[in-house]
Amino acid sequence: MFATVMQYVLYLAFLIVLAIPLGAYIKKVMNGEKTFLSKILTPCETAVYKVMGVDSEEQMNWKKYAISVLIFSGIGFVFLFVLQLLQGVLPGNPQHLKGVNWDLALNTAISFITNTNWQAYAGESTLSYLTQAVGLTVQNFLSAATGIAVLFALIRGFIKVKADGLGSFWVDVTRIIIHILLPLNVVVSLLLVGGGVIQNFDGANSVALVEPIAVSQDGEILEDADINVSSNTVKVDGQVIEDAKIVTEQFVPMGPAASQVAIKMTGTNGGGFMGVNSAHPLENPSAFTNLIEMTSILLIPAALCFTFGSALKNKKQGVAIFTAMFICLVVAIACIGVSEQAGTQQLAQNGAVNISLVDQAGGNMEGKEARFGIASSSTWAAYTTAASNGSVNAMHDSFTPLGGMVTMLLMQVGEVIFGGVGCGLYGMLAFAILTVFIAGLMVGRTPEFLGKKIEPYEMKWAVLVCLTTPIVILVGSGIAAMIPEVSESLTNHGAHGFSELLYAFSSCGGNNGSAFAGFNSNTVFLNVSLGLAMLIARFVPIVGTLAIAGNLAKKKKIATTAGTLSTTNGMFIFLLIVVVLIVGALSFFPALALGPLAEFFSNLM
Repeated sequence: MFATVMQYVLYLAFLIVLAIPLGAYIKKVMNGEKTFLSKILTPCETAVYKVMGVDSEEQMNWKKYAISVLIFSGIGFVFLFVLQLLQGVLPGNPQHLKGVNWDLALNTAISFITNTNWQAYAGESTLSYLTQAVGLTVQNFLSAATGIAVLFALIRGFIKVKADGLGSFWVDVTRIIIHILLPLNVVVSLLLVGGGVIQNFDGANSVALVEPIAVSQDGEILEDADINVSSNTVKVDGQVIEDAKIVTEQFVPMGPAASQVAIKMTGTNGGGFMGVNSAHPLENPSAFTNLIEMTSILLIPAALCFTFGSALKNKKQGVAIFTAMFICLVVAIACIGVSEQAGTQQLAQNGAVNISLVDQAGGNMEGKEARFGIASSSTWAAYTTAASNGSVNAMHDSFTPLGGMVTMLLMQVGEVIFGGVGCGLYGMLAFAILTVFIAGLMVGRTPEFLGKKIEPYEMKWAVLVCLTTPIVILVGSGIAAMIPEVSESLTNHGAHGFSELLYAFSSCGGNNGSAFAGFNSNTVFLNVSLGLAMLIARFVPIVGTLAIAGNLAKKKKIATTAGTLSTTNGMFIFLLIVVVLIVGALSFFPALALGPLAEFFSNLM
């Protein structure tokens, strides 16, 4: 047990040790200061400005900044949508895959421009190398850069005094991609290739199995089967199974996986090169690659907290926001880890499954890779749903009811417990604005945050930013629950089936992208409805955040007095956590009671 706890501690410590220096580096980049890479990368940045005709000194107001974001994302959507439709006649398709159906292409294009990376398909058997590399990987960079750019527009809103401009969106995106995302992902890609993740342009291979297996007509593996390859017969308990099929070869996908895996993690994208994501041994083969990939999920979101404090010249504020997020993350990891380690009564009943810790991982190992075990799987589950990442190294559908509920709740609160790159922090700052407003009402003072008065204009937009995710999830899942086509897509029924549906809309409404793995979402209704959920949940908060930033930039600074609420002490951290949990818990408790909680209590009976 001590070794297991230390494993969790080391994962978290490794994240913090890397996040602090990265946060300092990002601050220098966005302020235009020199870094150790400036001599190499600044000429590239300047060249991009010349080619694109960008004025590096432009100061956009919030409306122009928002329009730029929407146009940029719209162009990316059209390009990726058309690319999928035409991939069957384009090069870079050694598997000769056909063009994608319009509804799936629509869903996937929306998914990747919104930094959600929800995948209603198996990557290795649906999309060509050209589509994966030129379409998906490029959008992984662009959507991640967009989120960080919007965050810095908000930061400038707090910094600037009686100003109108928030900087240039085109400059921000260029700097983020060239100075932050590209160098970081080159390093991560090389580490992954060194750890055994595939990176090539070969077509898929077929390899001989060490031992042949037999499957029934329904595709189920026949255990303890007596297989005679030469006579092509299969016997079980001495009886010949007439419709059984002997499998002697295995399909092994190839392709440029490492480069896409790197940005899927660091950009909190999450879209896997393989259908089973980072549970696949060619996408995540070892404990080393697992550590690199898992840490990469939260590396930039955690670093941005320190960037935020440094940019404001108020490091305590950045640490306070980081602490609030970190406490919630630790509690989530603990809840998932304990639930998965304890398993369920059904697993332990009459010794059906050995869940002890003697010479094994123990607990609930269903849906988890033996090479990772419960600790790595639980930590990854918390990391990926706390961030808007969505990658998985274990199937959340097989988690215990309470373990699966925590992953859902992390998405439902708006994925602000670190959250996606940029969007997680600006979402948490909207909650911070709500917190100081509530605290101001309690003491009878006009609320202030970082030297700026918080007035009705900011409050209206902050409420919209905070409530968009819950509204999208609850309305979307409520409508879907009444559609017969959706119930047919569920692998399970009852409470667990409802959890599959709720998880899908929580994932898309939270711009996460992970799935319960038992839900067939590739239908016209679900592709369109989940696509709309992703669009609303991504761009309404972006517009709201930029509106807040624009109004804050016009205000003057207010001097700190003895009556000013401190937003860097333990009390503020506590209040911020409470506000986040109240919005999440009160909004989703009825839905969670019908799903994971109902399943948990039914298991006790």
